[in-house]
Amino acid sequence: MSVQPEGEQLRKAIRWIGEMRLENPGAVLFALIEEACLKYDLPPKDSDFLMRYFAEQAGGKNG
Repeated sequence: MSVQPEGEQLRKAIRWIGEMRLENPGAVLFALIEEACLKYDLPPKDSDFLMRYFAEQAGGKNG
């Protein structure tokens, strides 16, 4: 079992969500975040961060 540096799993989740959105632009963001949290064993605070991160990213595209 390898131990990941703190934050590494979150960075992997961000990368994975970004890749999934490119592959399937119609994917529901919330569902991708839920799946990423399970896949990378993220705590609820990281789930909240991901929601804010991608909401801000989407807001920047429209503004």
